[in-house]
Amino acid sequence: MNDSDYIKIVEAQEEALLFPRFSRQDAWKLGAFFVKEILVKEYPVAVSIRLTGGLTLFQYAAEGATVNSEAWLARKFRTLAELDESGLLTFFRLRQKGRSLEDQGLDPRQYAATGGSFPIRVKGAGLIGAALVSGLHHVLDHELLVEGIAHHLKAEPPRLPKNTD
Repeated sequence: MNDSDYIKIVEAQEEALLFPRFSRQDAWKLGAFFVKEILVKEYPVAVSIRLTGGLTLFQYAAEGATVNSEAWLARKFRTLAELDESGLLTFFRLRQKGRSLEDQGLDPRQYAATGGSFPIRVKGAGLIGAALVSGLHHVLDHELLVEGIAHHLKAEPPRLPKNTD
């Protein structure tokens, strides 16, 4: 597969994973699903659910997560909020064009073009927040988010191949 193929899959994931509404109870349920998966799989990650205004609705740091994990969450959030797409979609689009965040006018110390941020979009309202994970390979961070959101919405989005890099 090439970057165009990956872009199509991630775009389809974003289209398939739209929320009919999103409440603080939804944030709690989604976060609880992530924590359950993180504990079962013993992932050393941090997870966060934030509104675009910056309010954190849910956050958890598993054993092995560090303050660096939290810094990555912030960078991933800023990128998603600025570019209105998942971090993995940004990664593939930039890589396909041979471009960087700096080419977009974004400071890589404050932004990260990497998997681990997924938009929370509500039908009719657009982008209202983000689900974020940091601590695994960035494609695995993305896939954990897709798994959790798909479970919450009872949706079956397309999935990336296991060997995606």
